Amino acid sequence: MSDLHNFTPPRWSRRAFLSGSAAAIAGGYGFAPGFGRADQVPDKFDGSAFKLSAPEPNPRSGGILRMGIPNRVPHFDLHQSGTFFNLGTMACMFDNLIRHDPRDSGKTIIPDLAHSWEIGKDAKTYTFSLRKGVQFHDGAELTAEDVKATFDRIAKPPSGISIPRSILFAAVSEINARDKYTVEIKLSEPRPTSFIMAAIASGWNVIVRKKTLEDNNYNLRKAEIYPGTGPFRSVRRVENQIWVMEKNPNYWNTGLPYLDGIEFYHVLPFSPEMGSAILSGRVDYVRVTDPVTARKAAATPGMTTTSYHQSVIQATWVNNKRKPLDDPRVRRAMHLALDRPVLVDVVKDVAPMMVGGFLYPFSEFATPKEELGRRLGYQSDPAAAIKEARALMAAAGHGDGIKGLDYMVREIATFKLWSQAIQAMLRETLNIECNLRTVVDSVWFDDAKNGNFDLAIGAIVSTLLDPSDYFNAWYGKDGPQNYSFWDNKEFQALSPQIDREVDAEKRQDLIRQAEAIMEQDPPLLPVSWEKINDVWYNYVKGHNPYEYFGIYDVVRLDTVWLDKA
Repeated sequence: MSDLHNFTPPRWSRRAFLSGSAAAIAGGYGFAPGFGRADQVPDKFDGSAFKLSAPEPNPRSGGILRMGIPNRVPHFDLHQSGTFFNLGTMACMFDNLIRHDPRDSGKTIIPDLAHSWEIGKDAKTYTFSLRKGVQFHDGAELTAEDVKATFDRIAKPPSGISIPRSILFAAVSEINARDKYTVEIKLSEPRPTSFIMAAIASGWNVIVRKKTLEDNNYNLRKAEIYPGTGPFRSVRRVENQIWVMEKNPNYWNTGLPYLDGIEFYHVLPFSPEMGSAILSGRVDYVRVTDPVTARKAAATPGMTTTSYHQSVIQATWVNNKRKPLDDPRVRRAMHLALDRPVLVDVVKDVAPMMVGGFLYPFSEFATPKEELGRRLGYQSDPAAAIKEARALMAAAGHGDGIKGLDYMVREIATFKLWSQAIQAMLRETLNIECNLRTVVDSVWFDDAKNGNFDLAIGAIVSTLLDPSDYFNAWYGKDGPQNYSFWDNKEFQALSPQIDREVDAEKRQDLIRQAEAIMEQDPPLLPVSWEKINDVWYNYVKGHNPYEYFGIYDVVRLDTVWLDKA
């Protein structure tokens, strides 16, 4: 075995790896995994006369939208989900209490099932007035009890229920149905209004019937079809093939939806099948396609493409419950061994990615790109990082490396490519040997949650761009997506200070302190940060994806219409 103290350049190189077998499989598979930025939300808003319609004049009604999008759901519980494989197809069957406006890329909070709201002067009481006469797909009327049951479950999940966005509502002390059409949400302490309203408006937080929850013991994972109030309802579903929706004739927003229905065809993101489906005209719209297809579409008359940031981190989780992975020195060594510019290059024709650390690299909170690029673990030349990584391994008593780690890989093209690259990087730089185990989405999420792995590569989503969301959800001791089971006491003490600090400069300093802690004691190994390519034919109108943050908040398709005979 090699002595890790004696530094020698790694035997792999960027050029060699890109021309190797891993790159050859780039086109063979697909990829999966938000929060739209909210403008300042008014404390009091009367939207009783508000009516949503398409942004264009004279929209046409009728037609079937053919969407190329994954429908291989790991389960059917939207609240418990963390993957677009659920929300991408299911969101159109549901509504929210309030929502992100699809006409401005989700930047503004607008009414939905609640037509009006009032926020108390103490910033601790949020009161919502519901529309009357709204019907679930089974004919039952929506009431405040349904909204209360929905948010009670999201904010404080019952035993055995894990909801990634529960952490957003940590300050919620009680939820009350004041009368049949009035809901009140109370906080134990103030939070920024924009934070709370954006959390409530998250596309994930759809309203379901109280009876539906009761009938399923508050767990909807196996409930394939359950009633929503949304613009579309399910007609037919064939696993891994198609999910057919029809227009809800009793939809409360008169005039919507414009479409007669939607056909969701199962094509995995970033896959050749997705590119072929849109370029050949078999579908009208695809989301999360590869850069090559996007370039071809941009050069094709009658087609449009755009890209936007995704609310997801691509990472490898390191199981802190297993030795020697519980040692921060080992985790930092692995963190430093990853050549991130290479990892971005490895998938450049499969998915658009960018180098980043533990914070969204395109946010105002993040370390500037130039500064990050000078930091060990992010430099274009990995020699200094590898030298320190080897010293850390030796200090931890693993100078000869580690054998036989179980590396769980989500069955998606980017993760298959990255896992092979990371396997080579760890072996060649630190003599850490991993056995790759590729699994489908449902197994990956279950095994990740239950700790059945040593290393696990995948992606997780946040709801807001604000660190108070994902610091708690991803890195918090009991965070619902803390798959590494990481518990750094110094970080845990800082996190609530970040949540409460209202002075922007002081808050930024706290965030920097938290980032420095994670660099030395990594809660995960950041791989890259994603962008999304959408491609569609120009006759698809009524949508505005140009400035989305993520693909989770503006996915209902109720304002979409087809400008063709």
